[in-house]
Amino acid sequence: MKQQTKILILIFITVSCKTVITEKNSNKMSDKSSKKETIMNDTTPKVTGIGGIFFRSKNPVQTREWYGKNLGLSVNEYGSTFESRNADRPDEINYLQWSPFNEKTTYFDPSEKEFMINYRVQNMEGLLKKLRENGVTILNEIQQYEYGKFVHILDPEGNKIELWEPIDSVLTKIGSETTK
Repeated sequence: MKQQTKILILIFITVSCKTVITEKNSNKMSDKSSKKETIMNDTTPKVTGIGGIFFRSKNPVQTREWYGKNLGLSVNEYGSTFESRNADRPDEINYLQWSPFNEKTTYFDPSEKEFMINYRVQNMEGLLKKLRENGVTILNEIQQYEYGKFVHILDPEGNKIELWEPIDSVLTKIGSETTK
């Protein structure tokens, strides 16, 4: 009789612990699902990643060819397009453009730096409103293309920054060769 009681108590404790653990895991999964849903619906004006790396080069053609031959980049007339997956939406392909520019380009002006970084953003209009409120120098109006919106700003050190709100699906449809 004492043996049966001990077994029943052990079974009760095991079932109770399993129920508590299952409920905690269920709550954790629900929390993760809720957080993922919140992230996917997030429209906060902000930078979401790097969209491009642009730099001056004495010979952009030769530079592209060197990177293709020696580092395996898939290159085209603009440089190389890197393909990656969105961590919050794994079915979505994102792109980063790597491009050497002629050393005499005026595209980086008024910055005197040898490079310019393109940042991927969400909610371009909201971000520009925030930047204006914070006194950031905005160099131009939003430019709209089939693959996204662009605008240029200056950071406190005079570096020109390109902001890009991409429409990655258009780039995916174009289907050019990418570096993976």
